[in-house]
Amino acid sequence: MPRLTKKFFKAKDLRRRGYSLKEISEKLNIAKSTASIWLQDIELSKKAIDRLKKRKFLGALKTSETKRLKREKFNISLTKEAFDILNSANLDKNHLKLLCALLFECEGTKDTRGGIYFSNSNPEVIKAFLTLLRLSFDIKEEKLRIVLHLHSYHSQKRQIIFWSKVTNIPKSQFSRPYQKPHTGKRVKNDYQGCVSIRYYDSILARKLSAISKVILKKYGRVG
Repeated sequence: MPRLTKKFFKAKDLRRRGYSLKEISEKLNIAKSTASIWLQDIELSKKAIDRLKKRKFLGALKTSETKRLKREKFNISLTKEAFDILNSANLDKNHLKLLCALLFECEGTKDTRGGIYFSNSNPEVIKAFLTLLRLSFDIKEEKLRIVLHLHSYHSQKRQIIFWSKVTNIPKSQFSRPYQKPHTGKRVKNDYQGCVSIRYYDSILARKLSAISKVILKKYGRVG
């Protein structure tokens, strides 16, 4: 039997068993277009169709995993670059004041007459602001207050303990939590509630506001 004829019948056999055109062309070393012409009249059985679907799913899964690993590798390189930038910055107290003021500009109250009001639900943002505030200014720890905004599905006791550890502020300096109405449509298992940091010092609040305004005026000038 001529070699080409052998490939022709082998291709038909593979197709009936549920092999894709790409698999057949690679296996028999023929063009995919040739395989398509040879096999256009083949009717696939349910078993063959199931194999093709499985192969397609596994192929998509492999592609997805390859992309995920590529993104992960890229993110690792970006994180390393960010750490290198931070570690080479040699930040002094004035630099920390700038960072603290920018965070305050983004998440703090714009009315500074009552002091510092800073709200966020991200534990890292809350801890970063407090760390910068403590390192930048001589604050009185006993003047710090925390108000939690929780949903009905939260345990007030558990959340106070959690945020006390994050903020390093005693539970005795937590005000009574404010319970927000919950629609019941969605429960976020990793949502720890929203935190409002309060420090009743209007002068310090005005200092932060002034620093942030100067930064914005210098780097955010429009026109």
